[in-house]
Amino acid sequence: MASLDNDLDPVLDKDGVRLSVDDAIATVTLTNPAKRNAQSPALWRALTEAGRSLPGTVRVVVLRAEGQSFSAGLDRQAFTPEGFDGEPSFIDLARGADAELDATIAEYQEAFTWWRRSDVVSIAAVQGHAIGAGFQLALACDLRVVADDVQFAMRETSLGLVPDLTGTHPLVSLVGYARALEICATGRFVSADEAERTGLANLAVPVGQLEDAVRDLAGAVLAAPRDAVVETKALLRGAQERTYEEQRVAERAAQARRLRDLAGLGE
Repeated sequence: MASLDNDLDPVLDKDGVRLSVDDAIATVTLTNPAKRNAQSPALWRALTEAGRSLPGTVRVVVLRAEGQSFSAGLDRQAFTPEGFDGEPSFIDLARGADAELDATIAEYQEAFTWWRRSDVVSIAAVQGHAIGAGFQLALACDLRVVADDVQFAMRETSLGLVPDLTGTHPLVSLVGYARALEICATGRFVSADEAERTGLANLAVPVGQLEDAVRDLAGAVLAAPRDAVVETKALLRGAQERTYEEQRVAERAAQARRLRDLAGLGE
């Protein structure tokens, strides 16, 4: 079947990332299947640029990947002395000042943070391997629909590193501390069945049905009024940090805004 961004003129197409927009739905596609969509600093900058390029009409952002793998994780060239052309190698970064290293990692993280902004709902369509940075990119989205061949793995710890691309918070939120620790410390694969059972995935489907399932989910999200979805997302995102009573107050305030808007009394 046609892909979600087929026949659409891209808003952005560079460094293994393509952004296309069809009214309320934007599709961000990883476009380097020959390397199993391995990630690099250039790809992260392109992802950040994609987030900044979204038109105001967009309500749903779909993240997908060409080829059999969603993303095999960080391109290992990053760990070689030469690194990537025009980029400092990770070895050079490690030799630099702490502040410089911190700022560089923070810049990389920007590619993973905008997916949860309040004005959009992001959906990751994940097939095949989603390893390390690939796993964390899927976790960056609000929702995940996975193919039955998906294989999640957090391999950073096995390499002597830690997951540092914003994946630890959503992972613990979704599966709990103990399972998150076990997944990260062992680096084992998480199958589609386990992902759906533990809440890592909202839905698991045969690989041939992945794009249809994502399209259906996006349509269901778009069926609700935008402002109601935005307010609800903000309520749910903040619930983990609020007490029960604070959440009650937040619900009342949000509902008051919605009622005033519906009555034409909004500011």
